[in-house]
Amino acid sequence: MNFIEEKIIGKGNVDKITLRFPPEPNGYLHLGHAKSICLNFGLAKKYNRPCNLRFDDTNPVTEKTDYVESIKNDIEWLGFKPASVLYTSDYFDNLYEYAKVLINKGLAYVDDSTSDEIANLKGTPTTPGKDSPYKSRSIEENLDLFERMKNGEFKEGSKILRANIDMTSPNMILRDPVIYRIIEKPHHRTGDTWKVYPMYDFAHPLSDYIEGITDSLCTLEFEVHRPLYMWVLENCNLESPLPEETEFARLNVDYTIMSKRKLKRLVEENFVAGWDDPRMPTISGLRRRGYTPKSIIDFCETIGVTRKESVVSNLLLEDCLRQDLNVVADRYMGVMEPIKLTITNWDKDKELIKIENNPEDPEDKRDVPFTGSLWIESEDFSLNPDKKYNRLKLGGEVRLKGAYAVTATDYVTNENGDVIEVKCIYDPLSKSGMPLDRKIKGTIHWVSRDYCENVEVREYSNLFNSEDPDSLENFTEGLNKSSLIVNKCAVFEPAVFGCTISNPVQLIRKGYYILDKDSTEDNLVFNKTVSLKEGYKITKSV
Repeated sequence: MNFIEEKIIGKGNVDKITLRFPPEPNGYLHLGHAKSICLNFGLAKKYNRPCNLRFDDTNPVTEKTDYVESIKNDIEWLGFKPASVLYTSDYFDNLYEYAKVLINKGLAYVDDSTSDEIANLKGTPTTPGKDSPYKSRSIEENLDLFERMKNGEFKEGSKILRANIDMTSPNMILRDPVIYRIIEKPHHRTGDTWKVYPMYDFAHPLSDYIEGITDSLCTLEFEVHRPLYMWVLENCNLESPLPEETEFARLNVDYTIMSKRKLKRLVEENFVAGWDDPRMPTISGLRRRGYTPKSIIDFCETIGVTRKESVVSNLLLEDCLRQDLNVVADRYMGVMEPIKLTITNWDKDKELIKIENNPEDPEDKRDVPFTGSLWIESEDFSLNPDKKYNRLKLGGEVRLKGAYAVTATDYVTNENGDVIEVKCIYDPLSKSGMPLDRKIKGTIHWVSRDYCENVEVREYSNLFNSEDPDSLENFTEGLNKSSLIVNKCAVFEPAVFGCTISNPVQLIRKGYYILDKDSTEDNLVFNKTVSLKEGYKITKSV
């Protein structure tokens, strides 16, 4: 139980809580949003209460229907169902009327100042601001100007509506913040109906109130905005009860950017191949790379919800994924850097070797074609092995996974001296399951050269070399130029044709992989999701 849940229970209104997840549709959701999704929808699910999905769509300049649909898809993929799908734009009429309430109370005024003039008058954290020369306008004049702003009589940037609070407040947010501005761009839902749009700090608390939200859960950077949140609610002639805001620490992951603005730049400047690039921390990118909903939810539950800022290791996320995939992923064989293995005493056409699909169900097996001509990993044969090397070497014996024991007798090199073929003999009495009078230390995987599929494998590492790319003056300078390595030499067993984009598999001894959407009938593409094992420390203090 986290501190937010304890707070809600302590208020004694668990049977009345109503929550919401309120993203702005100006980009794709990322891992940080997943933490908020799991918190809000998770609490609602636990106590059988509603949680809305509300799009805070108050800026038509940056918002798109494409982002709206992607957010809906991500939440559904994670396994959550909103009680209602709502939009701040549903309340534009209400919000306009609430702004007039503030004007009528002398708590809002129309300002003609430029953005530079407003900035100069605002002061600094250590020096008070100065009143705008337009702050003394009468209520009647402000109502008239605001109406004309709504009707489109003024150009964008020529006028704004500001809250009349306190230009000397030590909280800079309260120094007469802008609550409405003119934007001359069609809205993705309301079209050209509106010429003025509310600012987030004004629209957000009122949207919460309209929806009957009891607890507004947001990250710590909004703590300084909470006084304005309450000021808006307390001055718009609303009935109690009012929503209550509680802040929690945002998610910080090493080697990762968690800013939609910066992620958008990566997309627009072609540093990545789109919002769903498997190197991106977006939910769609994680999904494409092979992450599962359970792994992301388990990750969010493991890190918990606190008010203490920390940096979480990305290796923890990988470990949560391994725990899930270890249970659900079928085991296949694939060779990434192939060399030939020729069994010189093989005198059959082919033999079907039964190999279990998953150790969780040892009775579930598939037939894998085995022949005298195989592919093995180049690293599984050594001319100069050390004492700890338990794979194939001249005169040495290893077991081929699920099949026979073989002994290397010779090898072939190319003009560069690289081994391209190993010749061996097999023991026909050593098939897996047969009693054997000797112990074989090493087991390697293989693929039949006569029954295999050439595939493209994309292997990923951290998108950034810098542990804290946000700390860089230009975060793109920290990009890892080797974050994507494409291997077009890999060969997989024929069962890969049964894979789907939502069907993760483990390639024995290599890691977990998933079919990519770029695959075609003639060119299968697999993304490496995660390696088999890695050590990590869970968090570091900020």
